[in-house]
Amino acid sequence: MAQKLDYLRETASQTAGPYVHIGLAPGAAGFEIFDNELGQDIAGPNAKGERIRVEGIVRDGTGSPVKDVLIEIWQANADGIYAHPESAGEVEEGFRGFGRVIPAFETGIWAFDTIKPGAVDGAPHLNLWVVARGINVGLNTRLYFSDEDNSADPVLNLIEWENRRATLIAQRGDDATYRFDITLQGDNETVFFDV
Repeated sequence: MAQKLDYLRETASQTAGPYVHIGLAPGAAGFEIFDNELGQDIAGPNAKGERIRVEGIVRDGTGSPVKDVLIEIWQANADGIYAHPESAGEVEEGFRGFGRVIPAFETGIWAFDTIKPGAVDGAPHLNLWVVARGINVGLNTRLYFSDEDNSADPVLNLIEWENRRATLIAQRGDDATYRFDITLQGDNETVFFDV
């Protein structure tokens, strides 16, 4: 006789669903339920280094903006130190180095303010995680800066086709704004990493 199980069985894998932004970025969705939202300023007021803005659009395979996407950002401070207990060093008070943003529904543009990170085992970069309806497993990628020497970065150099590396380079504008569009599939698909 089989043993009776007193817990719910696992269900099939599901996509993030249409409410991912409410659960993971409630302030951006209009729900003010947290004192400190993980939103757009991920460096905090005490972080040293150059203040920058990063913005872009996530596009699907047809080139259309994906408006129900969430982007999670992880970065080091200007000295190349992550806000993590296992990091070799301390970060400034209030520096999280982590945030979540969703695009503006009208334009599809996502954006956040931070400081330019220092190099960590290679060139300065941001780590991005992308989730949206229709994506079963979050997509991991990196953002490098067009005005930095990225030639010796070991992760960037793992990408066999050199022309594909360009999909990870954010272009600096006239001010301290970097443009980084993410393409989920098709021509110029952004490089994603199996982490």
